Amino acid sequence: MSLARAVEQPLADIPREFADALRPYLRDMAEEMIGEIQASVPEYSRQSDAYARIVRHAVEEALTGFVNRAGDRGASRSRLLEVYRAVGGGEAAEGRALDSLQSALRICARVAWRRLAEESERLDLSRQRMCEIGEAILVYLDEIAAAAAEGYAEAQARVAGELELRRRRLLDLLVADPPADPRAVADLARSVRWTVPRTVACVALASRVQDELLRPSLPPDVLVDLGRPDPCLVVPDPDGPGRRGLLDALATDWIVAIGPAVGLGGAAVSLRLARDALALACRGVLDGSRSIRVANHLATLMIFQDEALIQIMGRTRLAPLRGLRPAQRDRLAETLLAWLQSGNATEVAARLHIHPQTVRYRLRQATELFADQLSTPGDRFELEVVLRARAAGLHTAPE
Repeated sequence: MSLARAVEQPLADIPREFADALRPYLRDMAEEMIGEIQASVPEYSRQSDAYARIVRHAVEEALTGFVNRAGDRGASRSRLLEVYRAVGGGEAAEGRALDSLQSALRICARVAWRRLAEESERLDLSRQRMCEIGEAILVYLDEIAAAAAEGYAEAQARVAGELELRRRRLLDLLVADPPADPRAVADLARSVRWTVPRTVACVALASRVQDELLRPSLPPDVLVDLGRPDPCLVVPDPDGPGRRGLLDALATDWIVAIGPAVGLGGAAVSLRLARDALALACRGVLDGSRSIRVANHLATLMIFQDEALIQIMGRTRLAPLRGLRPAQRDRLAETLLAWLQSGNATEVAARLHIHPQTVRYRLRQATELFADQLSTPGDRFELEVVLRARAAGLHTAPE
């Protein structure tokens, strides 16, 4: 039976004379219940006048509803359901646990049972009758407790939904370009109880499971929006304790690109660089099997910022390789890049796992082919850039 239908049912086996006998004492019983609730439940001991009126209304509605149902007077029972849903919702909005309300309802049951004991002799109620009435009281309180629990759950879900919307809005403000007004950020951060950090890092994500977004388990200070076309996070104090492991753990279900740590006004830049790194990982340029830290790949990101320019530069700078066979071209380009980066043939040999003599032979070939590009720092820089782009998979081969 649904809660709504349960509340609509009359309370069976309760003599009408018992309900009629209680009716003159409803106000006194309400006062007694409220007094005991305030004395026994700390959450209700010091409340505002407005909230005290709400508590009184809830108690009086419950008592009136009980005697009307016991007397089968056809009162509006759905009203009681709505009253206690509202009570439960109010408890959630005030941040109180439902335990306090349940304690208050048990106190009401105790007071009602005490009144039953006092009236039983005058009404000549048998022990069996008293048990039936006592059970009806408990059943009734279970029903209104269930209504309050429904309202509590609904309010919690509503508050959680509103909180999540505000957190996503805060993320939007943080990554806005140009940056949002710091006052707007601070106001929204306060409304979601997010402590404004000194630095943040933005994280770009791509699910490893097609057409499925597996929500990562993250601490509450990490802002998350997986509903965007480009899911992302804003991580406060990214260099703090435990942050590295936390982000590395995401790489099981996601391709993860972590932007550099920046001040709050630089979050848009951090996210842009993280997205660029994520795109390169999806192309296979960067290794996406583990989390990618943009700070470790700045040169690669710089190279891929303007691929057309790098290709034009490559056609010019790598023209000397045009006459070589593909395998020779690859070996010479690899050796020349390693040498430009280290400047030492022995180190190049160790890096490429070949004999130093082989390195020297290849370097002599490279010197002959690229002699005019090795004389100045500027030439060597451009040559290294295009060789790095070539090694990263960008097509820079001479035509």
